[in-house]
Amino acid sequence: TAWGQLRKPSSGTITINVGGYLYAAQRHTLAKHPGSLLEEIVTGKKPVVHVDSMGNTFIDRDGPIFRHVLNFLRLGELVLPDDFKEAELLRREADFYRLSELAQALQDWEQQQATQHEPAFLEVTDSHERSQGLKVYCSDNSFIEKVKNRLVQISKSRLDGFPEEFEVSSNIIQFRHFIKSEQGSRLVLKQDSTFLCTLECLKLETVMLALKGGFRLLTSLDSSRGSVVQCEALHFVK
Repeated sequence: TAWGQLRKPSSGTITINVGGYLYAAQRHTLAKHPGSLLEEIVTGKKPVVHVDSMGNTFIDRDGPIFRHVLNFLRLGELVLPDDFKEAELLRREADFYRLSELAQALQDWEQQQATQHEPAFLEVTDSHERSQGLKVYCSDNSFIEKVKNRLVQISKSRLDGFPEEFEVSSNIIQFRHFIKSEQGSRLVLKQDSTFLCTLECLKLETVMLALKGGFRLLTSLDSSRGSVVQCEALHFVK
C-alpha cells in the first residue's frame, strides 16, 4: 500500500503533497518536533487519510508557505525574506502543524522587524555640470552598496570593481569628473561589460533600484520638463 511504502524502513526520505506542491525531506527532519502533526505522520502515529495519485501523503493546506515550515525544521531557526508579507498565514500553518516553536520564532521575527524598520531617505541630485556630476545620498547605506554592486570599472581589459574615487562616505556616492583621465577606462553595468555608463544611465539605474527596493518617489514631476533623467533633484522615502 501507499502507507506501507511510506513507512518502508530502508527509505530515509519522504515526499509529501501539500496543497498540490511536492516536498521531499528526510524523515528525521519532519519528525524533529515530537507531538507535531508532521512527526505523527512520518512515525505512523497518525494514519494517513488522503494520498495523491502517486501515493504521496496529501495535506490540504497552503503549498507555497510550507517551504518556510520545512526550512524551519531543517535549519532550526526561522529565516524569512526581507519582503515577507504572509506572517498571519504562516502563524496559522504553525498552529495547524502544532509547531509551537515556529509560532514563537515568528512572533520574535515580527518584533524584530518592527524595531528594525526605520524610515530611509534617498536623494539623487544632478547639477548637469561635469564638475559636480551626479550625487546619490541615502540614509540606509545598504542601498548605496546595491548601487555600487551594479557597477564596475574596466580599464586595460581588467575589472577593477567600483571606483573608490566616487565614494564620499558609506552613505554618499558622487560621480564627478566622470570622464576618466586614464586612457581606455570606462564604467559599465556589471552584467554587460560592453555597455558604457553615462550619467543619465546611472541616474536611471539608481531610480530603478530605488523603486524595486520599496522606495516611494516624493518629488513632484512636471511632465513639461521632460523625463525623470532631466530632473535636478529626486527625493524618495521608504
